[in-house]
Amino acid sequence: MTVSDFDLESTSAGIDLTGKKKSKQGSTAYEGLLATYHEYCENTSIHGVQYLGERERPLRERIFWLIAFLISIYGCSTLIASAYTKWTETPVIVSFAEKSTPVWNIPFPAVTVCSETKRVLKQKGKETTYADLYSQFSEEMRAARVFKPQNIIDEDMPLIAGDDLDYFDILERMLPQFDRYFFYCRWLSRFGECEKFFRKTLTEEGICYTFNGLRATDIYREDTYQYRHSGESLEMENISSQHAPWTLETGYAHGSDVETFPARVLSAGARSGIFLALQSFKQEVDYACRGPVQGFKVLLHAPDDVPQVSKQFVRIPMGKEVLIAVKPSMITMSSGIAEYHPLRRQCFLSHERSLRFFKVYTESNCQLECLANFTLTKCGCVKFSMPRNMDMPVCGEDKIYCYDRAERQLLVREFKRVRALNAAREDARGVESACNCMPACTSLVYNTEISQANFDLEEMLLAEGDTEFLQEYPGSQMSRLSIYFKQSQFITSKRSELYGMTEFLANCGGIFGLFMGFSILSMVEMIYHFTLRLFTNLKRLVKRQEQ
Repeated sequence: MTVSDFDLESTSAGIDLTGKKKSKQGSTAYEGLLATYHEYCENTSIHGVQYLGERERPLRERIFWLIAFLISIYGCSTLIASAYTKWTETPVIVSFAEKSTPVWNIPFPAVTVCSETKRVLKQKGKETTYADLYSQFSEEMRAARVFKPQNIIDEDMPLIAGDDLDYFDILERMLPQFDRYFFYCRWLSRFGECEKFFRKTLTEEGICYTFNGLRATDIYREDTYQYRHSGESLEMENISSQHAPWTLETGYAHGSDVETFPARVLSAGARSGIFLALQSFKQEVDYACRGPVQGFKVLLHAPDDVPQVSKQFVRIPMGKEVLIAVKPSMITMSSGIAEYHPLRRQCFLSHERSLRFFKVYTESNCQLECLANFTLTKCGCVKFSMPRNMDMPVCGEDKIYCYDRAERQLLVREFKRVRALNAAREDARGVESACNCMPACTSLVYNTEISQANFDLEEMLLAEGDTEFLQEYPGSQMSRLSIYFKQSQFITSKRSELYGMTEFLANCGGIFGLFMGFSILSMVEMIYHFTLRLFTNLKRLVKRQEQ
C-alpha cells in the first residue's frame, strides 16, 4: 500500500466518522423535539391536542382529531378577523349620555339678524333705494350688485371689477339707521338699547347684526380682513373673569360666574331669553331688489361659528309675533377616543385641524375656508364676505357668475372624490375629502320650534287713540321676536368607544376559549415547552449519550 493510498483511506474514514457524528447530533435533536412534543401534548390545556400526542392512539383517530383541531383554528381565525375589522372600521359609537345636561352648561345661541330692507342714500331730503340706483353709476351701485340675488341682475348691465372697493365701508354707509329697525330689546331682565347687545357682522347678505357671538378677534387670525374690522367690544363682552375663556370643547371653566361671555341663561321659558321689537317702513321697502318677501332673516348658531345666513335662516315677516323655542343638540366625546386617528373616529379635535383664516375649528368654518380657497383658484378673487387676507383680491360684479358657480363646482368635486375613493376602497377606515372638513368631536346645534301670530300694532294704537307713534314713525311695520330655551334640561349625545382594546381582547379570548379552551397561560405553556423544556430535554439526551 502506498502513502497516497493510505492518506485517501484515512480521509474516507474521517468523512465517515464526521457524517456519523452529524447524524448522531441530528438524531439527538429529533429525539429531544419529539420528546418535548409528547410532553406538551400530555400536559397542555388546549382541547384535543392530547389525543395527537398519544403513542398508542390509532392513526385514524389522530387524523380525526387533527381535522377537528384545524376546523377549530379556521373558525377562530374567521371570527377574530371579523372582530378586528369591526374594531378598525367602527371603533366609535354615538349614543345618548347617561345624564341630562342643564341649559346653563351651554351658551345661549348666537342670534344673527339681517334686514331685507336696506336703505342706501339720502339725496335732497328723500331716501333712495336700490331701484333708484339703477340710474346711477357709483360705488354704492356696484356694491349693491355684488350681494343682490343673481336672478335679478340684468345680463346687459355693464359689470366692472371691484378690486379697488372696500365693500365693508361702502355697505356700512348704505346701512339704515340702527335704532329705527331694532326698535326695542330685552335680554333677561335688562331693558335697554339694542346697540348694547348687537355688533355688526359681515355676511353674504351684507352687514347684519349678531348677538352673543364671539368677536372676530376670537374667531379669525390676526392677518385677516375680518380681524382688523372687528370693531370695539360690547359691554356684555367685557365681563372680566379670572378663569379660562369659554370654548366649545372645554365649556365654561369650573367656578365661573353666572354672568359670563358668551352669555348663558339659568332656566327655560320666554322670561329667560331675548326679546326683540323689529321695525321696517313701507316707504323704504324695495321689491325690485329683495323680491316679494320682506321682513328679517334670523339665524341661530353656535357662538364660535361664522354666520352663513343664506344657508339656514328663519323668516320674520312684518306684522307678526314670532316665538322661537330652542332645543339644543350637542355631541360630546369620551376621553378614550382621543387616541384614535381622526379618520377612524370621523371627527377632529380642536388641535388636530388647523385652518388658515380661523383660530377656531368648526365644520362650518372649515367649509367656508375651503370655499374661499376654491373660489380664489377658480376666479382669481374671493367674494367680499369670505374670509381673506389683506392682500387677497375681492371679486367685483364682473365675477358674480364665477363665484356663484364655484360653490356648485366645489360640491360636485367633493362628491366625485368621495365616491371614487369609496368605490376603490383604498382605506377601509374611511376616506378624506379634498376639503377635509369632518365634524368637530364636540359640536353644538340649536334646533328650533317656531310659532307665530298676527301683530296688528296700527289697529291697536288706533283703538287706544294713540296717534303720536304713527306720526313719529309714518309707515311703520313692526314685528316681535322672542327666543328662549324650550326645556331646562336636555339629553346630549356622546361619542364613545364601541370597540376598544379591552373589548377586542375580551372578544378574542372568548372565541379562543369557545373553540379551543385557549388562554394566555396556554400560550405561555406552549412557549415554555418549545424553549426551556426543549433545551432541557436536549441537554439530558446529550449527557446520556456521552455517558
